Amino acid sequence: MNTPGAGRLRLGACLSLTGRHGRFGRQACTALEIWNDFEPGVDLLIEDDQSDPEGFDAIFRRVASKCDILLGPYSTQLMRRAGNAAAELDRLVWNHGGSGDDVEAAHPGHVVSVLTPTSRYAELFLRRLASGQEPGRLWIVHGKGSFGRQVADGAESLARRLGIEASPGEQLPGEDADSPWDLLCAGSFEEDVETVTRARLLPRPPRTVCAVAAGVREFGEAVEQPEEIFGIGQWFPGAGGRAELGLDESDFLAAYSDRTGTLPDYPAAQAAATAAIATYCARTAGTARDALWEAASRLDTTTLFGRFKIDPSTGVQVGHEPCLVRWGSQGPVADSA
Repeated sequence: MNTPGAGRLRLGACLSLTGRHGRFGRQACTALEIWNDFEPGVDLLIEDDQSDPEGFDAIFRRVASKCDILLGPYSTQLMRRAGNAAAELDRLVWNHGGSGDDVEAAHPGHVVSVLTPTSRYAELFLRRLASGQEPGRLWIVHGKGSFGRQVADGAESLARRLGIEASPGEQLPGEDADSPWDLLCAGSFEEDVETVTRARLLPRPPRTVCAVAAGVREFGEAVEQPEEIFGIGQWFPGAGGRAELGLDESDFLAAYSDRTGTLPDYPAAQAAATAAIATYCARTAGTARDALWEAASRLDTTTLFGRFKIDPSTGVQVGHEPCLVRWGSQGPVADSA
């Protein structure tokens, strides 16, 4: 293991460069390559996990055997496997891609999470809904995986505390709906696109729509006329503020745009920020698992992604806040209401 401040570091990550999570895994990969350009003292190893849960463990263990610092995959499902493997190997994995509450808290001492937990995703949207027009019934439609269910559970709990009548489940209201209603959906990108499309074709469509998938720019290509739809994301350009560790947001955005011709979504920002945090801890404390955990537990800082602070007993992220965006004619912008 490397001692504090000694020698080159080896940082490895399993990312979905292909398969169902490829659209976001490739963004994370590009972000890590850009981060590495600004952090030349680190050797970067990225392997394609192909979005495949069955083959993930072997790839993760191979990467772990070659690296001092381990970043997790994109996807709550795959990160669940990464956490289990890290605990078995007595390693620490830095979680930038799996926000499930159970994933963040599953292995104290072995998983450090940078992301706002799923149960808190909908807070800004629900508070906006509660402070606006006369509330109708809120339909909370989740996907088939645990990610969507956890977002829905957290949203339902807060909605009831805010006095919003909520109906959680996997189905939209019937075509005979006769009263105003609003929609929050949380699933995979494809599930959210399908739910939003079907909802807007109903005889009585929702007054207000919010979808987790609408937090990324590709949503505008998948849904016709996305204007006025709200999206939820872990980050949006302009949301990060001043970075105490790693790249400034302006430098990151410029480098990403130069390389790809587009602006990044939050999967890219969270990967770059996690690499900066993990490298800082390794340089100050060494790469032994317990030393990394202690360093991360003491840290309260900011990156281009926003604030970083974990619960020192669980590794769950408590400092970072998600973003609410609203689609306009020129694309999504941070919601200021």
